[in-house]
Amino acid sequence: MSADDRRQEESSFRSSPTGPRVAPPGEFARQPQPAVPLHPATRRRFLGSILIFLLLVSGVGIRAYRDISRPEAWDYWKDQYFSPSLSSSVIVKADLGGGRALAVSGHIGPAAASWFHDRLNEAHLSPGDIVLLSSPGGNVDQALIMGETIRSRGLFTAVGVADDSGRIRPSYCASACVLVFAGGQTRYGVEGSALGIHRFTNRTPVSDPVANTQRVAGMLLGYLTRMGVSSSVVEAMSQTSEIRWLGTQQAQAMNLITNLITDPARNRP
Repeated sequence: MSADDRRQEESSFRSSPTGPRVAPPGEFARQPQPAVPLHPATRRRFLGSILIFLLLVSGVGIRAYRDISRPEAWDYWKDQYFSPSLSSSVIVKADLGGGRALAVSGHIGPAAASWFHDRLNEAHLSPGDIVLLSSPGGNVDQALIMGETIRSRGLFTAVGVADDSGRIRPSYCASACVLVFAGGQTRYGVEGSALGIHRFTNRTPVSDPVANTQRVAGMLLGYLTRMGVSSSVVEAMSQTSEIRWLGTQQAQAMNLITNLITDPARNRP
């Protein structure tokens, strides 16, 4: 069909000699269909579902905001993901026995146990390998979990720092760090290193301080007893609010140190 024929056919639909314009066949398909109104009961159920969804979302959002708006929550997330308070390095061949070691240093923060668990997995330590500690202390609850983790993996502990060659140098482990140290299956005492203990206090206000102190003392006593440490450590802790540095003989008498190392380099195979 030529172009002139098509134009003529289309024009025959646009006008009619006997009546109004007649639309071509394609235009009928484009006519909008009338909307079918929802039944009132169906509309109510639909609106009710939307309302319930909005209430649930708002409730979860409010609870989440309350959780993350607490100072301790922010401290946890910061310590876990943004700026951990602890740092670590793997020593392939340490002075103490020549095995692998994970050197951990810094403050024990609110997410230290989770961080420590991840670093242990990355270090691939085996039973008998060493966790080398250098810390002023920090969060008691996190320290207890770290100590339990060390014991469950059959790892040893020591206080000190290491250079790139793996040579151990003296350092210190105080307050909550001592609880981490106590988790070692064997606990090396490096000559020149120091262990510091003191009375633990709760910085968060509690309704009954006396009962809370007794609870903490009982928790520490139970933990240290499981680790094979003398109860005299808890007694010594309760006697002072300031750091008390234990001598080597004192720490050995409390069974806090189980193996004394006078010169770590001599233990290299």
